[in-house]
Amino acid sequence: MVDPRTIKQIFERNVELLTHRPARGFLTFATTARLVDGLRCEIEDGSWRLAADMPAKIGGTETAPSPGALGRGALASCLVIGLSRWAARLGVPLDALEVEVEADVDARGELGMGEEIPPGYGEVRYTISIRSSAPREHVAELIATAERHSPYLDIFGRAVALRGIRHVNGEGA
Repeated sequence: MVDPRTIKQIFERNVELLTHRPARGFLTFATTARLVDGLRCEIEDGSWRLAADMPAKIGGTETAPSPGALGRGALASCLVIGLSRWAARLGVPLDALEVEVEADVDARGELGMGEEIPPGYGEVRYTISIRSSAPREHVAELIATAERHSPYLDIFGRAVALRGIRHVNGEGA
């Protein structure tokens, strides 16, 4: 088990590194998904192998989480990890930490049942539950700091540049 002191040391070492070499902070990540069967796809990200599928009522085989579950899980886990890292850095003890993410969607949008109906979420909500022996104001500061620096809160909360490149039969389309 990694203790908060180790997490804090690593956090501060990375801050020190990027203070002196900011270019080291500019990174590009790549994840690939390939269709395997029906609606199931396999996902590769570095050495990680994951999968996604859809529920049977949508035509999938329910052999893996849906992309929506993975996306909501990305937000929830990013918040848990960020809160844990900042708790270590700020010296706020955590006895328990949980984040729940809820998202509302109108399924008609994904089915093309109206140009005015977006296929994505109408609203995303998250609930942070923390148990800590620290004073309430320290926990509030922890939450505010972690939220301010959360990559996935940023991704979910603002428009991000998105560019599609299409290849059909090996050629640009």
